[in-house]
Amino acid sequence: MRALIFGCVLALGAFTAQAAEPIEGNWKTASGATAQIAPCGGGFCVTLKSGKHSGKQIGKMSGSGSDYKGTITDPEADKTYSGSGSVSGNSLKMKGCVLAVLCKSQTWTRL
Repeated sequence: MRALIFGCVLALGAFTAQAAEPIEGNWKTASGATAQIAPCGGGFCVTLKSGKHSGKQIGKMSGSGSDYKGTITDPEADKTYSGSGSVSGNSLKMKGCVLAVLCKSQTWTRL
């Protein structure tokens, strides 16, 4: 019995270590496009998968759990801002700021 419990604990630990970060996946943006967030270069890249700017990388974030920081690009204006993302369930609040005082945010929904 003890070996069975130990084996289950090891299996659970292996599963937990392989679990994806909450930010990974496909998200519907405020404009209706689909953005994919996937691991890249020690962080997470944000790439548009649909819409007018499909295929364009619009951000790079690092972090874990529910809070991430990095850069985000407005594909319409082609301007890059300091950004952050906060995951709560199936919602991702993305925020981009200029000089840390002029900020815009939008909420994306997990697909």
